[in-house]
Amino acid sequence: MPQVSLADLDLPHELTELTELEQIFQSVESRLPQHISGVERQEIIADLIDELSEHDRDVLREQFHTFLHGMIERNASDVDIGGQGSLGQVWLRIFNDKRPELSLGAFSLDQINILALNVITPRQRQFLFQNRNLDFSYAIVHQGFHVRFRGDLYFDLDNLALNMRRINNRIWPFKELGFHPSVARTLSMKYEKQGLILVAGITGSGKSTTLDSIIDANNRTVDAHIVIIASPVECVHLSARCIVRHREVGRDVMSFKEGAIQALRQDPDIIMIGEMRDVETILTALEITDTGHKVFSTLHTGSAVETIDRIVAECPPREQERVRMRLADVLRVVVCQKLVPSLDGKRALAKEVLVVNPSVRAAIKNNNTGEIYQMISESGKEGMVTLEQDLRRLFTEKLISMEEAINFANNKKRMMELLDYSA
Repeated sequence: MPQVSLADLDLPHELTELTELEQIFQSVESRLPQHISGVERQEIIADLIDELSEHDRDVLREQFHTFLHGMIERNASDVDIGGQGSLGQVWLRIFNDKRPELSLGAFSLDQINILALNVITPRQRQFLFQNRNLDFSYAIVHQGFHVRFRGDLYFDLDNLALNMRRINNRIWPFKELGFHPSVARTLSMKYEKQGLILVAGITGSGKSTTLDSIIDANNRTVDAHIVIIASPVECVHLSARCIVRHREVGRDVMSFKEGAIQALRQDPDIIMIGEMRDVETILTALEITDTGHKVFSTLHTGSAVETIDRIVAECPPREQERVRMRLADVLRVVVCQKLVPSLDGKRALAKEVLVVNPSVRAAIKNNNTGEIYQMISESGKEGMVTLEQDLRRLFTEKLISMEEAINFANNKKRMMELLDYSA
C-alpha cells in the first residue's frame, strides 16, 4: 500500500491546529469502522499504520518512548498501558507500588492500540493476532546508554494492553547474592560439571537477575560454551572466558524445547532455559541434564518443595514415577526467592535454598517431599536455608520490618515462632 503523510492530506482547519501526534491519531482513528472490534479491529489498525509515512511512524515511536524514558527517570521497574483496566492512564511500578503517572498523559483505547502495534514487526503482529499474546524485547537510547526492556503485549476486552519491564543492564555481583560457599561451588561449573539448578519465584521476584549473576560468574571463571534460550532475551552477556550464545524464542528459535534440543548439537557446556513453562520443556530439560550438561532454568513457584511437586505434577500420571526418579538424580540446587519491601524504601532479597543431598534425593524418590522442609531447616551447615529463616535474618539485621517478614513468609506460623511473635 502507498504511504500517506499528513502533509498530503486535505485536513479540516480545526484538525491542523492539533499537535502532530494528535493529527496522526485522528487520521487513523477516523478511518476505523466503529462496528468492528477484537482481533479484526487490531488488524485494520495495523494496515492503517503501514500506510503512514516513516516520519509519522517516527512521531508515534517518540511518543511511545516517552513512557520508557519516564519510567527510567522515575526509577520504575514496569510501565503498563492500554486495555480497559488502565483507564486511559500510564501506570508505573516504583519498588512495590503500581500507580498511574498523570504527567505522562492520558490516551484512548485505540491510541494505545496504535502506539503498541507501531513498535512491533509484521511477523510479531501475526503472532500476536494468532496467539493473543506476544513476548518481545525492545531497546532505546537514554542519556547515551542503551536500555533494554521486556515487553508483554496482550488483549484486554478486545483492546491491546502492554507491560514493559526494564531490564537492568547491571549484572548483580555473584558474591552479593549471599550463597553459602558449598552452594556457590555447586552453582559453578568449575567444581560441578553437570546437574539441574532451578531458580524459582513469582513474577517480579528477581529470578532473571539471580540467574544472570550465576551465568556471569561462570562466564568469568571457566572455559566453556554457554547457550541461553530465553523469551525474550533480557541481559546480553559479553563472551569472557566462555563463548555465550543468545537464542530468543520466536526470533532465533521456535520454542524452549526446540532450543534445548538444538543446543545439544552446538557443543554446549551450560544451557540456560529461560523458563520450564510446559511439560515438553520440563522433560527436555531433564533429558539434556541426564546427558551430562549443566542446566539452569526457572519456575513460577513459591518454595523448594512446591517446585519439586510442580515439576512432577505437570507430567502425565503414567510418566510421574519416572520423572520423579530422574529429577532426584539430576537436581542439584533449588533457589526460591522473594523481594521484600525494606526499611529504606527499596527491596531486600529473601531466599530459600535447597541442596539435594542423599536424604533429599531419597525423599524425592519415595514421594515424601513433605519431609524436605524440615531437612532444609536443619541443614544450615550445607548452605540450606528456609525462606522463614532468611526472613528472620533480614529482620535481625534491621533490613525489613517484622510485619513484612510475616507477610512474605510461606509458613506464617513457623515465621512467628522464629520471631518469638505473639499477636
